[in-house]
Amino acid sequence: MPISMYRLTVPVFQHGLETLKTYLDKAEAFAKEKGIDSADLVAARLSSDMLPFSGQFQRATDSAKLAIARLTGIDAPKFEDNEATIAELRERVAKTEIYLGTVAPAALDGTETREITLSPGGNKITFRGDEYVMTFALPNFFFHLTTAHAILRSQGVPVGKMDYLGRLA
Repeated sequence: MPISMYRLTVPVFQHGLETLKTYLDKAEAFAKEKGIDSADLVAARLSSDMLPFSGQFQRATDSAKLAIARLTGIDAPKFEDNEATIAELRERVAKTEIYLGTVAPAALDGTETREITLSPGGNKITFRGDEYVMTFALPNFFFHLTTAHAILRSQGVPVGKMDYLGRLA
């Protein structure tokens, strides 16, 4: 039996959002324990030419909601990308979770053959829906999830592989 587009997307994104919430909990606890401003963690970067921790959250949540919007045609909420605190990042994740929670499995039926066109870097690329999910949407989402993890590690926050993997079924 083939896997449904719903199962390939919504629960996977929801699981990743749980990981992001764990990162916020760990960052907040670390900042409190070390007596540092948590805003410094939110602004931390791996490299000067990479997005900060907040940017990784912004792109991860955008990846999740826009993938579903592109596949289903259900409008995704728009966010301003101005989060500067852990509380604001929590709110962004919560809004994304609410949006994903509104998507019925049937809304993704047949989207594996839907044409999705993107223009990253000005290059027009057209995907079948299933190819879009497997070669762009999920890798992009996990890139930002992993980079958020790496930023916290680089700042000394004790996050590990099990934090990244999250609750296993």
